[in-house]
Amino acid sequence: MKPGKIITEDSDIKDIIENAKTIAILGLSPKPERDSNRVARYLKDHGYSIIPVRPGQKEILGQSAYATLDDIKENVDIVNVFRNSEQILPHANEAIRMQPKVFWMQLGIENQEAATLLVKAGIDVVMNKCIKIEHDRLCKKNIL
Repeated sequence: MKPGKIITEDSDIKDIIENAKTIAILGLSPKPERDSNRVARYLKDHGYSIIPVRPGQKEILGQSAYATLDDIKENVDIVNVFRNSEQILPHANEAIRMQPKVFWMQLGIENQEAATLLVKAGIDVVMNKCIKIEHDRLCKKNIL
C-alpha cells in the first residue's frame, strides 16, 4: 500500500473533486441554515452522491443517514468532515477501516495526528478547506 499525502496544491484538489462520485458528510446537520447542510445541498446539486453521517437522524436531504462511518457499506470517495478539530481522531480511525480515497476536513478544521495516521494508511488528507468553495473556485467552469 502506498502512503497517502496531505493535499495542498490546487491541481491535486481539483483532481480529487473532479474524480469523486460519492461523498460521506460527517456531521451533516438536518438544519438548512447550517454550513454542513448548505455544502451538502450544493454537492448534491452538482451531481455527487451524498451519504449523511449524523447519529439520531434517519434521513437528511432525502438520503438515508448513518450513525457512524462504520455503518456505511458502499464505497466512498471522500469523507467530508464537519466536526471540531479535537473530535477528529476517532473519525480518522473509522475512515482507516473504511478506506475512502480522501479524508477532507472542512474550513477551520485541522488535526495533524489524525492526518499522520490517515496518510500512513494510504488515505489522502485535505485540511482547513471548504469543499464547496474549492469546487466553485476550481471546477465550476467545467460543469456548464
